[in-house]
Amino acid sequence: MIKRKTALKIRKTHRYLGLFIGIQFIMWTLGGLYFSWTDLDEIHGDHFKKEYQETAFSELLNPIDLVPSVSSVEIKEIAGAPYYWVNSEQLFHARSGEKIQHISEEMAVAIANSRIKDELKIKKVKLITKTGKHHEYRGGELPAYVVSYKNPENLKAYISATNGSFKTVRHRDWRWFDFLWMAHTMDYEGRDDFNNWVLRIFSVLGLVTVLSGFVLWYVSSPTIRKINK
Repeated sequence: MIKRKTALKIRKTHRYLGLFIGIQFIMWTLGGLYFSWTDLDEIHGDHFKKEYQETAFSELLNPIDLVPSVSSVEIKEIAGAPYYWVNSEQLFHARSGEKIQHISEEMAVAIANSRIKDELKIKKVKLITKTGKHHEYRGGELPAYVVSYKNPENLKAYISATNGSFKTVRHRDWRWFDFLWMAHTMDYEGRDDFNNWVLRIFSVLGLVTVLSGFVLWYVSSPTIRKINK
């Protein structure tokens, strides 16, 4: 039979462990509920996008006439005109041969208009050259244009200023998802590292808390006491 003093120690340990990791347990639960009740297509912002159809272009220059050594070529449509993205580093107008260092703000708006539904109106356009660890476009290709919309969900589209690629969209539901995913993985920078030590420690403490609850039930149960007697 466990002594009363030992039982009190178990109870105290269980209580303080519960207080310490209780908030994290709540975040794990809230995150799980949110993830299971949301549509990933909506999180990706697909409901803001219109169906994109590529245009077939003719009378284009030969990429070899623009760059001596060509290892890769991608044809892009920017503001209704054809462009070559050559060797993943240089952008050329596919008809005039003009080399483009960075697309203009007007070109970025045209790209956004070709991907985002027409009823969504642009509020402002901004060029960004760096992002922090917690920025919603962290790890994205820079420099980039941020096209912000007049929208209750604070919709933003990100477009590469280097090659005119439509990169991604961010909105309120995505930001909630990102925050809860961060709290779920406890990776407060990259969000995707499940092997970080904070998560490992809290997982072990969570297991100890649950086990201490079972032990506490065992030592305090009147039924168990009767059986032991």
